[in-house]
Amino acid sequence: MPGGRKSAGWKSLVAVPLLALTLTVSACGGGGSSTPSGGGPTAGPVPSPTPTTAPPGDLFAAPAQESLSVAEVQQIIAQAAAQASSQGAPATIAVTDRVGNVLGVFAMPGARDFVAIPGAPNGQDVDIQGLNVPAAGAAIAKAITGAYLSSAGNAFSTRVASQIVQEHFPPSPTTLGLESGPLFGVQFSQLPCSDFSARAIDGLIGPKRSPLGLSADPGGFPLYKNGVVVGGIGVAADPDYTFDPNVLDVDNDVDEFIALAGTVGFEAPVEIRADRISADGTNFRYTDATYNALASVTGASFAGTAGSVVPVNGYNAGAIVAGTAYGSEASGIRPATDTEFSLGGAFVMSDGAGNNRFPIRAGTDGADVGNPITQDEATAILEEAFKVIARSRAQIRRPLDSQAQVTLSLVDTRGQILGIVRSADAPIFGSDVSLQKARTANFFSASFAANELLAGDLEVPQYVQRVRDFLGDPNVLTGTFAFADRSGGNLARPYFPDGELGTPNGPLSRPIEQFNPFSTGLQSALVLQNLAEHLQFVLGQSTTDTVRGCTKLPQIAGAPRLGNGIQIFPGSVPVYRGNQLIGGIGVSGDGIDQDDMISFLGLHNAGVRTGTINNAPKEIRADRIVVQVGSRQVRLRYINCPFAPFLDDPSQNVCEGL
Repeated sequence: MPGGRKSAGWKSLVAVPLLALTLTVSACGGGGSSTPSGGGPTAGPVPSPTPTTAPPGDLFAAPAQESLSVAEVQQIIAQAAAQASSQGAPATIAVTDRVGNVLGVFAMPGARDFVAIPGAPNGQDVDIQGLNVPAAGAAIAKAITGAYLSSAGNAFSTRVASQIVQEHFPPSPTTLGLESGPLFGVQFSQLPCSDFSARAIDGLIGPKRSPLGLSADPGGFPLYKNGVVVGGIGVAADPDYTFDPNVLDVDNDVDEFIALAGTVGFEAPVEIRADRISADGTNFRYTDATYNALASVTGASFAGTAGSVVPVNGYNAGAIVAGTAYGSEASGIRPATDTEFSLGGAFVMSDGAGNNRFPIRAGTDGADVGNPITQDEATAILEEAFKVIARSRAQIRRPLDSQAQVTLSLVDTRGQILGIVRSADAPIFGSDVSLQKARTANFFSASFAANELLAGDLEVPQYVQRVRDFLGDPNVLTGTFAFADRSGGNLARPYFPDGELGTPNGPLSRPIEQFNPFSTGLQSALVLQNLAEHLQFVLGQSTTDTVRGCTKLPQIAGAPRLGNGIQIFPGSVPVYRGNQLIGGIGVSGDGIDQDDMISFLGLHNAGVRTGTINNAPKEIRADRIVVQVGSRQVRLRYINCPFAPFLDDPSQNVCEGL
């Protein structure tokens, strides 16, 4: 990998000079997990998952409410620090709860202040490539990633995240030519500028933002109690904040060993770890570290551990605090009441005082579209999509034949939230991502897309002409075509068609010579300045944090349409009334084909129910767009639904003809 230790400081980003980052923040390292055996600490019995039965009248069963105590957070940190000491690798160690509250950041003596992001393959760094970032921020991002990607049905680490965001899946020298990772682009979610994710000043209410989005650097794991995910641990000890480009070898990653030690006593159940779960016929890699290779960390004392708890601006004031139990009012995500949502087993976002943050409501854009989504139509869309979730067979959950678990988000054409509803145990990351997807499908299908991108900052305006040149259509991005996230994602890959060597990059992507997961193209360019502003705040170089609301695009009624950034992997469709765009629905939390199907069928069924709303007319869907690539023509995709998707029905091709 490119990289190595670099001097602290931001380089000029796209010719825009930024303040140097010079204040000291400690670093930390990562960990992994496997079935304990042989020497090292012995992990206690880890409960295996069993199918859960929803209470009568509910479509989903809620997980038990578990949380980490102050003593348990201290134990986790002490174990990780003991492993770091045994390896001579001083680390910064972060622990979060399931909804992203930072429960403590601990810096060992000698822990590094910064970690280095790898540069572009051709040396021409853009966005945040080749820069140094605070190690504490990296540790927090890893911990949040382990917590947010996991649930009672799946345990994913940052090593898994590395696999699913690269240009080929699985990433290795022998898989060149395969399509990109299934969650390509998910690293640019949970952003510090998000208008959805909570900030520390909001109190202990989640889900919280991440200083660097989701992390693909090994060294982050979920933490479990009694089979219930209660948080995550992240470590930064080595000099680089990177990703693993080759799953064929076994890494000796110091961050991963240190973080793995922290999970002792809080291990993910073996049967739900990522190496028991596959996508496209490939099993994920949960960890390259093993328990039997650890030092003896059981019984490590926090009181006797050298180092200190450190404050991190915007995340933790420098104290160890207890976690909140997911599902409680204090967590910010709780069961919906009957008046909030009629279908049992649904969860909503709450403000800590019992109020639903995003109640189902009518569209706010009547002045723009004339006949916006009504509250009854919004209710129908979310209810019908929720019914599809309950019938759908999960891809990424164990045991087999579990229900899919996802979050649904609905927006109007201004990007305003008309309702967010989750199934009970959906992974947390899908809350922010489903909203990104809904907004992205709406934005790129709209008549205003080109004009607002042209009014953006830095290089953002250039992408309009790139798309038009690539598609040979001077009117694209003016509402002439409906783009689902799968369609826009086709155009946001460093190869077009996806993964095929020797082909050009999509117009929304960096060329492969300049691409890595830290610079994806338009997606990263839209939030570049927000990330710079936030990291200056984290380091104390600015007293002002980045604004709440991502991108520097024009604001509509005082808010950006893309208030938490865009997303570029499947799981959303725009919402229409006849030929008129009126919003978007996004789905995230399971396999991408499941996400596609739930959004598409949920909207279709709501249209049948109401007789007033519909999916995009077939003649304007993006799969009518054909791109000339060399001597052949390649058609964009709109959605892709899985085979045999339902638990209660053997039907195939359930989206065919709709």
